[in-house]
Amino acid sequence: MGYTTHVQGEFTIGPPLTWNEIQASPFEPVGRGRYGAVDIDLDLRVEESSVDTDEGTLVRRTGTAFVMRHIDEYRARDLVEQVQRCIDLFPGHTFTGRLDCEGDENTDLWRVVVRDGRAVRIEPRIIWPDEDGTQ
Repeated sequence: MGYTTHVQGEFTIGPPLTWNEIQASPFEPVGRGRYGAVDIDLDLRVEESSVDTDEGTLVRRTGTAFVMRHIDEYRARDLVEQVQRCIDLFPGHTFTGRLDCEGDENTDLWRVVVRDGRAVRIEPRIIWPDEDGTQ
């Protein structure tokens, strides 16, 4: 058993990925509708909607978000780089949201956010009330 990091959150994709974009990516469907056949710890959330057409019901699939996959004993060593890989796979889309990360130690708190198309690690600043000039 080693040091682990718990990660929660998601990055929504705007506009959502089309089926053609999903199929042309490493996140193409595998097996029984399983997505994420790529060496990235994030999963692509694919939503389905039905549309009635003259030929019958059309199922439309769109990629709406990247979410953290559940991994026991996750280390998060290269999570920022993995988020950047996801961003780079889909130019022309925006990614909104964050991943909140908490390690085993109570001071190990950080986030991954997207700023200007780049994945960035953000660490909190802790300020004692009497040290910031206010009381």
